[in-house]
Amino acid sequence: MSAVSPLDLMLPFQRNVYDDPARFAVWLASRQIGKSFTGAARCVRKAMIQPKTDVLIVSPSERQSYEAVLKCRDWCEAFAFAIAEQLDERDAPGALMRSATIVFANKSRIIAVPSNPDTVRGFSAHVWMDEFAFFEDPDATWRAIFPSVSNPLRGLKEMFISSTANGKGGRGARFYKLCNDAKSWSVHKTTILDAAPALGTNVNALREAIDDETAWAQEYMCEFLDSSNCLLPYDIIALAESASASTFADPAIFAPESCAALYLGIDFGRSNDPTVCWTLEKVGDVYWTREVLVLRDMPTPDQEAVLIPRIRASRRACLDYTGPGIGFGDHVEKAVGAYDPAKHRFGKAELCTFTTQFKRDIFPKLRRAFEAPVKVRVPVDVEVREDLHEMQQIVKNGEYSYEARRTKEGHSDRCTALALALRAVGSGGGPAFKPVAFERRSSL
Repeated sequence: MSAVSPLDLMLPFQRNVYDDPARFAVWLASRQIGKSFTGAARCVRKAMIQPKTDVLIVSPSERQSYEAVLKCRDWCEAFAFAIAEQLDERDAPGALMRSATIVFANKSRIIAVPSNPDTVRGFSAHVWMDEFAFFEDPDATWRAIFPSVSNPLRGLKEMFISSTANGKGGRGARFYKLCNDAKSWSVHKTTILDAAPALGTNVNALREAIDDETAWAQEYMCEFLDSSNCLLPYDIIALAESASASTFADPAIFAPESCAALYLGIDFGRSNDPTVCWTLEKVGDVYWTREVLVLRDMPTPDQEAVLIPRIRASRRACLDYTGPGIGFGDHVEKAVGAYDPAKHRFGKAELCTFTTQFKRDIFPKLRRAFEAPVKVRVPVDVEVREDLHEMQQIVKNGEYSYEARRTKEGHSDRCTALALALRAVGSGGGPAFKPVAFERRSSL
C-alpha cells in the first residue's frame, strides 16, 4: 500500500493553485474555500525544499498574520518538517505585533507581518500577500515589498497574491488591476460555485442565509464592487490607545452610589455573534473605556441579568434593536424605560435599528472621535484593536454603507458597540459630535 501524501488533503481547485509553477501568481477567490490553507502550504514547501530561504507572509491585520502562521505550523506537522523555534515580536505586551517568525532546522524562515509599508521593507524573500485587497494601503505596501523578490541570489524569488474581491477602486484597485489587466501574472479565479462540488457546500442555503446580495456578490462570487476602505486604520487607532483604558471594570463603578458618568453601547448577539457591552466614562471632555464586556453563547435571560444593572447605572445606553436584539430591547425598555425624545420618552435606553442611514450616522462620528483632538480612549488590547480595524466603508453605485467581514471573533461587534456608546454620549448630556463625512484615503 502506497504512502499517503499530505497534499492529498487538498481539493482539486486548491491543488491547481498550489502546483502553479509561475513566478508571479494571483488567486481571486471566494471566502472560506481554503485560500490561507493553500497559501500556507506553498510557503512551507518553499522553506522545506530550499534551505536558508526566507518566506514573507503579509496579511491585512495582526489576527490574519498569526492565523497564517498557525496554518503553516499545521503543514509543517503534516510534512514532518521540524520547527526549531517561533519568535513573536512586539514593542510591548498587548502592542501591535511587528512579526511572527518560524525558524527551521535547515535555517529557512517563515516571517509573518501585518501589512505596513515600513515593516515589509528590507527583505529578500519569497512573498505571499494574503487578502491583498484588504490592506490598509496596498499601493504603498506594493512599492515597499516588490523589491523583495528582485534579488536572484539563491534562485528567483516568487510572489503569490490571494484575496477576495474588494472593489474596483479604493483599497481593492490594485488587486482588481492584477486580476484583469496584468500581463505577467498567472491568474486563478474560484467562486463558491466552482468550489462547492468539492467542498460539499449547499450554495442555495448559504445564499438564503446571508440574505445580502452585495455581500454575496463580493464575498462569494468574486465580483468587484465600486470600492471599500478601512474605517479605522491602525495608525488612527493608535492615537486613542491608552494603558489607562480597560476591558475589565471595577464592579464598584456600576454600584448605585457611584458618581461615574457612564455611557453604554450594546451590540446584542445570541449564537452566531457575541454580545458586546462597551462602557465609556466621561472625564473632563474625554471618554474613557472602562469595560468591554463580551458575552458568548449566553441565554437571553442570563444576559439581561448582567446587562440591565449596567444600564441602570448609566446616564444613557444605546442598544442594537435589530434581529435578536429586538426581544432584548423590549425587555430593557420595560426595565429602564426607552429614550425617544420625539415621543416625549426620556428613559435610559435608546433602541437603535440598524438601517443604512443609521450606519451613516454613527460610524463617521466614531471615526471623528479618534481624530485629533482625540475624544475617546481605548485599551491597548489585541482583540479590541483587530475588531475596530475590521469595519469598512463600502461604496456601490455611488451609495455607501458600513460593514465588517465575519470572523471567528464575530462581526466587528466591539466596533459597533463603541459606535453605539458614542451615540449615547451625544444623547445623554455630553457634547454631541458634529456629523462629518468619512474621508477615504486616495490611491496613488
